[in-house]
Order: sequence, then C-alpha cells, then structure tokens
Amino acid sequence: EIGMGLTGFGVFFLFFGMILFFDKALLAIGNVLFVAGLSFVIGLERTFRFFFQKHKMKATGFFLGGVLIVLIGWPLIGMVLEIYGFFLLFRGFFPVVVGFIRRVPVLGYLLNLPGISSLVDKVGESNNMV
Repeated sequence: EIGMGLTGFGVFFLFFGMILFFDKALLAIGNVLFVAGLSFVIGLERTFRFFFQKHKMKATGFFLGGVLIVLIGWPLIGMVLEIYGFFLLFRGFFPVVVGFIRRVPVLGYLLNLPGISSLVDKVGESNNMV
C-alpha cells in the first residue's frame, strides 16, 4: 500500500511539474517518489534486477541519467532522457497495457478510432517481453 501511494504521488508530481512548465522541484520530488514507490512495490532486489539486466543497461542509463539531470537542475533535458529510457525499459509491457485499455468501455472506443487505431497497433505489437 505504501509503495502504490508513493508511486502514485510520484506520477502526480511528475505530471504536475510538466504542466507547470517543467518545475525543477516538482519533477525532482516526483522522480524520487516514483523510484522509491517502485522499490516498495516490487522489492529492492527485484527492482535492482529489473533495472540492471544486461539487455536493459542502455535504457537504465537513459532513465537514471535523466533523473540525475533533473536533480542537478536541467529539467527539460532530463525529462526527455527519462521518457526515452522509460519507453525502452517498459516497452515489453505496452502490449499488455494496450490490450487492457481496449477492454475498458470508453477508452477502448477511443483507441479503435481510425487514426488512433493504427498508432496504437504499432505500439502494441512489440514482441519484446520483459
């Protein structure tokens, strides 16, 4: 429960920090809370194993490097690196997430609209499982 709360607050602060034109303090708090919450949810050892797998080192470098750059004080560059690293790290989960969202009544309808459907199909066709 604590981990989900920390992760939720981390996502909230990250989103709020981006809305407020990449506020350094909010983004830094969001990053720390997100990583701490992830560690609480899946455990320290599993978090370490997830981030430091041999084939995920590039993604981990971008993600954690982006976190470090945000903490140093360059939020825009740090968030770009973080988002790229996040997509590389979690791309194996995207097909599962897309399949779940397509079953949600209103969101599923939106994802099946002609322009959006082809984009979502490209995102959801990743065969790289975690």
